[in-house]
Amino acid sequence: MTQDDFRNLAERDVITASHRLLGGILRLGELSARIVEVEAYRGLDDAGCHAYNRRGPKCETMYGRPGHAYVYFTYGNHWMLNLVALPVDLAGAILIRAAEPLTGFETMQERRKKSDLRQLLSGPGKLCQAFGIDRRFDNTDLLGSEELSIEIAPKPVTNMVTGTRIGLAVGKGDELPWRFIDGDRMTWISRPLPKPLART
Repeated sequence: MTQDDFRNLAERDVITASHRLLGGILRLGELSARIVEVEAYRGLDDAGCHAYNRRGPKCETMYGRPGHAYVYFTYGNHWMLNLVALPVDLAGAILIRAAEPLTGFETMQERRKKSDLRQLLSGPGKLCQAFGIDRRFDNTDLLGSEELSIEIAPKPVTNMVTGTRIGLAVGKGDELPWRFIDGDRMTWISRPLPKPLART
């Protein structure tokens, strides 16, 4: 799948685009990692989405062009990286929850103050800390930038696992099975899935 093909997919369907984002390579300078876990958020009909029933400065980037970065600050100390989806003005996003480090280990270890590779990118806040991602990268074209970018995998992962999203309040979209994981790389995910697992 080409970058343009993926952008078109993200514009049409945030759920299917989330599936195809798995296996993609996140790059920033010397750092690279394979995306192994994501979550989908779908605009106005998703109570777990920042854009649900409101449009404000915090989530304005979500209303922009598909494929761009939506970077926000949460819990007082964590940056979170998302890829914008759905048509302009509808607002949707794919949260990158975890990745498998490929290059730049020493830089990631220094920033995270961790030596265990499994602890470097096993969560959205950890990933941003390890990569040095913050608000500066908000609205970067992840599918066309020469700095922070995502290279879409040529083929979809063959063993996808689904689960409910993490950290949402009861009744606020916590029941939707929109967490997607590369089942062949469970070592690198942010949090274990409850049993039974749903595979597709």
